[in-house]
Amino acid sequence: MTYVLVDVHHRTHTCPSDPQPHPYDTTRTVVGLVPGGPCRQPVTIRCGDVTTTTLACGRHAPADRQCPSCRVTVTERQVRNEFMGTAPQHPTAGVAA
Repeated sequence: MTYVLVDVHHRTHTCPSDPQPHPYDTTRTVVGLVPGGPCRQPVTIRCGDVTTTTLACGRHAPADRQCPSCRVTVTERQVRNEFMGTAPQHPTAGVAA
């Protein structure tokens, strides 16, 4: 199984249209990776009439039918929330046309 360790950083703000803090930017940083190794259940698929190709099951099968080596598990190590304040109102808001 491939393990991916990530840090998540949410930037939030408030704005005139939505006074509740809400995220406007989310950054994910990969801080660790443990590869799972080669595929244990390769899948043979047909390409055209005669040609066959062998692929790793992780590239072809749905997640619940992948071998343990091809499965990916993502773990969030740290989740940060940063409030950036109130967003400025658009300069033309409230101006009659």
